[in-house]
Amino acid sequence: MKHVGNCFCGAVTVEVTGAPEAMGYCHCRSCRSWSGGPVNAFSLWKPEAVRITEGAQHVETFAKTPLSQRKYCKKCGGHLMTNHPPLDLIDVFTATIPTLAFTPGVHVNYAETVLPMRDGLPKLKDFPAEFGGSGEMMQE
Repeated sequence: MKHVGNCFCGAVTVEVTGAPEAMGYCHCRSCRSWSGGPVNAFSLWKPEAVRITEGAQHVETFAKTPLSQRKYCKKCGGHLMTNHPPLDLIDVFTATIPTLAFTPGVHVNYAETVLPMRDGLPKLKDFPAEFGGSGEMMQE
């Protein structure tokens, strides 16, 4: 399966192949600020499954911390993806790849939520233990 998407102006084309490793929602302050919304929908992919096929010269990277390299189009400012080197995963914004059937499985960083979501999905205080978090579950 292949999904193709673009930045806001269309100058950058992103292609993902296969299936994401995970999908869900992040409630951390950084993701909220970067996405401009009260919650960020993520899809995590192995780096080899993500390619910029057009407009690579327009891609800029901002790294607030060593944990996240946020990539965006420098022509329009449209957000594309966030590389997470310690996890060896790339979060491609689900809105960037419109043909992906978004099926969230988890909420991460729910301790920071500003928009409680009662959807029956597991809500982790921070990250799963295998990703360096506590793995602690929270109540809905």
